[in-house]
Amino acid sequence: MGRQLAAQLAEHFGDDRPLRVLDVGCGQGTQALRLARAGHAVTGIDPDPVTLAAARAAVAVEPPQVQSRITLHAGDGADCGRWFGPGSFDAVLCHGVLMYLEDPEPLLASLARVLGPGGLLSVLCRNADALAMRPALTGDWTAALAAFDGVHYTNRLGLPTRADRLADLARTLTELQVPLRSWFGVRVFCDTVPDDAPLPPDLPELLAVEERAGAADPYRGVAALLHVIGVKA
Repeated sequence: MGRQLAAQLAEHFGDDRPLRVLDVGCGQGTQALRLARAGHAVTGIDPDPVTLAAARAAVAVEPPQVQSRITLHAGDGADCGRWFGPGSFDAVLCHGVLMYLEDPEPLLASLARVLGPGGLLSVLCRNADALAMRPALTGDWTAALAAFDGVHYTNRLGLPTRADRLADLARTLTELQVPLRSWFGVRVFCDTVPDDAPLPPDLPELLAVEERAGAADPYRGVAALLHVIGVKA
């Protein structure tokens, strides 16, 4: 999934000018490290001490020039408006965070505030319009029927979470003056594969299929995740 997100983001980063990037919910630092290696200055925020410790450990083994481009903070992205002024960043990533919030709009508003003019907002969330796909493909018909009528579900970790609809996100981003520029599907065909499954020998072909499907209708509409990109007016 990380490679697919990186490919989808790459075309929106434009020229080779170093950017100021905020990674909200940075987790173990996968995207932060990829961007820092490419020359961008990245600030990562995560509230979980375990994953943040893993991110710090990953940064510690990088070359000094990469380490100097990454700053990590413990905290909640909804508070970033207190820490950073308006227009502090050229790009803001918010991947895998909205599903844990009952109301995503306050966080999105906070992220839009710290984004500079022409800046990019990248959001990865669960796709509510395809919420029945995973249980149906695994034969859980009761859960699949329930998924048609709501946005709540239980994730792979057993936690209660929430999905978003593309139309709702597009409307919210427009209201925040970060209108939708493009969107992709992520995990079109691979959502039922266990997280601990070994990598298949035909991994390059698998990734190529996922990347093609994630950018094309009707496939992207039934993806497990939505990758939504807005650009601030």
